[in-house]
Amino acid sequence: MRAAILALLAEQPRHGYEIIREIGERSGGLWKPSPGSIYPTLQMLADEGLVVSRDESGKKLFELTEEGRTAAEQQTGTPPWEHFADDVAPAEAELRKSAATLAAAVVQVMRAGSTGQQARAVDVLNEARRSLYSILGEVEDEPGASGEAAE
Repeated sequence: MRAAILALLAEQPRHGYEIIREIGERSGGLWKPSPGSIYPTLQMLADEGLVVSRDESGKKLFELTEEGRTAAEQQTGTPPWEHFADDVAPAEAELRKSAATLAAAVVQVMRAGSTGQQARAVDVLNEARRSLYSILGEVEDEPGASGEAAE
């Protein structure tokens, strides 16, 4: 968490929720830290003199001190969020991304859809669930095949 925050703040000052969102985006949605992990880490970095905060429109904006900039520059290797993507096959990463965008669409239908639209969405989701289980029941030609069913 520490390395990710230092890397992001080295780019520009950010609010805590911007840090959360940016880590989520850069990890392809595989790592979404909670406020309960971000804010204590920011406080620890502040206690160490690496980060300062200032009020901006009622929100805390965090930025690196000179010591923090030095610490960020001394970090080596790939950014922490890339480690999450390294361990995930491209197909799995794409599936996670698709599931997240589907979930966002469901939330929009729940919030803005009429009763009829919500009922149709339930039908679509039930059919999608059945289709996904059907995929699991298929037999592939060989392990790691492209996902097409054997005939």
